[in-house]
Amino acid sequence: MDFLGDYTLRIVALGAGTLGIVAGALGAFAVLRRQSLLGDAISHAALPGVVLAFVLTGTKAPLGLLLGAAFAGWAATLAVMAIARMSRIKYDAALGIVLSVFFGIGLLLLTDVQKQPDATQAGLDRFLFGQAAGLLRSDVITMMALGLPVLVALALLWKEFKLLAFDPGFGASLGLPMRALDVVLTGLLVVAIVVGLQTVGVVLMSAMVVAPAAAARQWTDRLGTMVVLSAGFGALAGVVGAVISSRVERMPAGPTIVLCVTVLVLVSLFLAPRRGLLWARVRARRARARLRVQAVLEALLDLDARHGDGHAHSEAVLEVAGAGRGGAGRTLAELERRGWAERRGDDAWLLTPAGRAEAEERYGGRR
Repeated sequence: MDFLGDYTLRIVALGAGTLGIVAGALGAFAVLRRQSLLGDAISHAALPGVVLAFVLTGTKAPLGLLLGAAFAGWAATLAVMAIARMSRIKYDAALGIVLSVFFGIGLLLLTDVQKQPDATQAGLDRFLFGQAAGLLRSDVITMMALGLPVLVALALLWKEFKLLAFDPGFGASLGLPMRALDVVLTGLLVVAIVVGLQTVGVVLMSAMVVAPAAAARQWTDRLGTMVVLSAGFGALAGVVGAVISSRVERMPAGPTIVLCVTVLVLVSLFLAPRRGLLWARVRARRARARLRVQAVLEALLDLDARHGDGHAHSEAVLEVAGAGRGGAGRTLAELERRGWAERRGDDAWLLTPAGRAEAEERYGGRR
């Protein structure tokens, strides 16, 4: 399928890419502040706002429905903050309560509206699971109109949000209104989530907030780089998911996009150079090898001091001494390759002059 020549695919990919950029950028702050579940709560809480907006306006204009979703999400966020601040209920428990209550109310309202005899309410259920393939040009324009101010606000308040994410106490000591900044940042997250409701739905929206940021976190320790990577990963997953969905029959775009971003998370978890599990395993093996080399060198130096220069020592002796820790043979071969040890006979080893100099430099002071 020609991407440039398919109008529908371009619209869907553009909408999914917009969602990925906005949700990814804000999701980085949610992950760093350990508020990953907040995205899930807001997305589920947005459902009653969508239905109420339809009931009050009588139309399914995208902007009106999304504003209703934003209002409900914002109300749910304030409810979570109030419950956690004014009671002994912890923050995660408050999230679970608000998520369940708002989503339950939304399902009841949606069920009641769908019983109406006319067909004006048709299509409201797409906010549950998303319908990216049904995005229109007006929907994408609305998403961009909501998402662009979010990114602008993020750029303008970058330093303040950075303090909020890492050291709110220091920010408060500087006189910054940290509580108000917390409310603003949470409001921006609400808008970012609302932007994606039509694409992936309330059920899967939390993945678009958390997953790109979780993937980006594996590649960097710098906030700016993480936000850019998170937005890029979100956009990449959105576009690739839209393309795959268009090529495979009966494959919904929303879940496909979420699966694509999940693949990015798995790849990052395993292959990221600084935090990836694969590279961590490689570094651990290299560290163990370095320790074995040091242990064998020190053991050979100590044995030479006891038995005199020129006396070869068997591999078994080194194993008994604990220097090789089960891998003396491989370590001695490595020392031979470096020119620090040489073999005498079938199973005897001694230090070379270069190896003795190396061992004396490293461990001579310990003897």
